[in-house]
Amino acid sequence: MLTRSKAPPSEQADSEESSKLPPTAEKPSKTFILPSAASDEARFLQLPNPQTGDLNRYYFCPKLGVYEFTVIASPSQSPRSILFTPKSYTPAPGEKGQEPTTGSITKLAQLLVATPIDVIFFLVPLLCSTSSQAKGLFQPLDDIIDSQDDISKHLRHVLYNETFKDTLQARVEAICDSVEAGDEKMFRFSEAKFLKELVAKAERMVAQGLPASMEERFIRQALATPLMSVKREDTTTNGVSTNSNEGEGESQDSKETPATTASSTSASTPSGQSTPATEVSPEDPGASDNVARLLRISTALSFMKDSYLSAALRTKVDELLTSVDSPIDFKPMHDHLKRVAELRAEALASRSLGDFSRKRDADDDEGAEARAEKKRRKEEEEKKKKVGESRGVRDLKKVNTIGMKKMSAFFAKAAPKKNS
Repeated sequence: MLTRSKAPPSEQADSEESSKLPPTAEKPSKTFILPSAASDEARFLQLPNPQTGDLNRYYFCPKLGVYEFTVIASPSQSPRSILFTPKSYTPAPGEKGQEPTTGSITKLAQLLVATPIDVIFFLVPLLCSTSSQAKGLFQPLDDIIDSQDDISKHLRHVLYNETFKDTLQARVEAICDSVEAGDEKMFRFSEAKFLKELVAKAERMVAQGLPASMEERFIRQALATPLMSVKREDTTTNGVSTNSNEGEGESQDSKETPATTASSTSASTPSGQSTPATEVSPEDPGASDNVARLLRISTALSFMKDSYLSAALRTKVDELLTSVDSPIDFKPMHDHLKRVAELRAEALASRSLGDFSRKRDADDDEGAEARAEKKRRKEEEEKKKKVGESRGVRDLKKVNTIGMKKMSAFFAKAAPKKNS
């Protein structure tokens, strides 16, 4: 009987290599980036989402407030992982060193960053509920909270926290009408005050600057006007020699030709002519700084409404924004956007009439894009199939099968014999 007391060198190398790799987490772990100034009483809580009402994870610190989590992840096309290693530590001379620790790898490169959220978005569903609004009366904050039977225990922990009570009451006063009743304050939800608070938040967002992606998509593209005319300069030189006192004369003609697309500006010109220069139509309404500012505020308001307000409350806010009592007037912005839409319609109509070289409309372009996308997807699928094929299958495909019968021919029914 033969026994093997020592593993082959290849197996030993594999075992040593695997032992050196950091262990991977068996369960999908999550990486949170939390505020460093949080107190020891900070906790993870399940609070109702202000927009949908579903329970989501939040981070609550009585000293700092409520935080939501913004997910930062790698795209699905290029998955990544994260390696966590302990901080290197060099012991002082004569000090006993720490035991070596191992790192770990997360298979999903995802960071959950804690970002502050105003607590008024959690209070608005309670303050403007049908029970309290139907009465239309001033009530103490504790009575308003106690009248809600379906409040989750985690939200009650936030609302009844003694350390957070002063901050909570200050935020309630910002969106409610209040009266003094002895030593107690009573509140009633005010839609006008809530709208002013939203507008103030939007103005602060604009003052700090919108993200570059939002600025490009919702501001610059919305205010961009089409090219309505092109100015082309033709330069010709006529040399006339009369006498020593007369020099050469030059004449320059400027012609203005209509154009609708940028492609017409790159049309070929005869030699001796200058490169065509684009010129915006004199009727083009240039976007003023006020219009751009109003559009940024409107974009910030739309972001907050879509992220933190319910559908019913969004409708009320939109009605207040269009009313006479609105704290901000968006009429100049709407008028400018309407004029830009008219210019784009005119440019599209003139292009369809004047550009005979391209007769495809928007539907044809979409169809071409769909066909290109389908072709690209088909090529990717074929490429994946080729990668998954074994070497034997690839070699069989290279065999010359000219003159050979197919396998199905052997299983076909034989033709009936003719009677002689």
